[in-house]
Amino acid sequence: MSLRTIMIFPKFKDMDVIDDIRDRFDPLAKLVRPHITLVFPFEHDMSNEELTKILDNRLSEIDPFDLEMHGFNKQAEEFGNYLFLDITKGKDVITKIHDILYANEFKACDKGYVYDPHMTVGKVETTLILDEAYEEIKDIDNTFSCRVDTISVEVIGPDEESIIVIENKLS
Repeated sequence: MSLRTIMIFPKFKDMDVIDDIRDRFDPLAKLVRPHITLVFPFEHDMSNEELTKILDNRLSEIDPFDLEMHGFNKQAEEFGNYLFLDITKGKDVITKIHDILYANEFKACDKGYVYDPHMTVGKVETTLILDEAYEEIKDIDNTFSCRVDTISVEVIGPDEESIIVIENKLS
């Protein structure tokens, strides 16, 4: 059984700005592209074909949508010290996709956390480093926008690398 995740990989024109921030502050920057997680890592013995059918069925009414991200925030919590890029357009659709998937085949994966869609751009060791990193990026004023038309499933490899196994097109 392999560990999988369901995500959106936005394709922004100015992705280099996000990549630069992640290269400095995100230990996973070289292992997985910038993304928005829809279903958090789960172990499942479903085949790729079964997962594709689930996505086709559950997301059949979800059309491609516009995504816009702007502004950064920080969050220190029990799981780590994070830098996030905020979603300013498309958050409702992303939440709907998440809720549909967790209400059905992925219900057992739901840990009961409140879902707040975002893009993680950093995870650092201490709150002091978090505050310093936030000071460095808080004034970046880029608005990142694109059209989302694909939901991806990745397998998390043995070195935590992202291996995309499904790219499901929204209709």
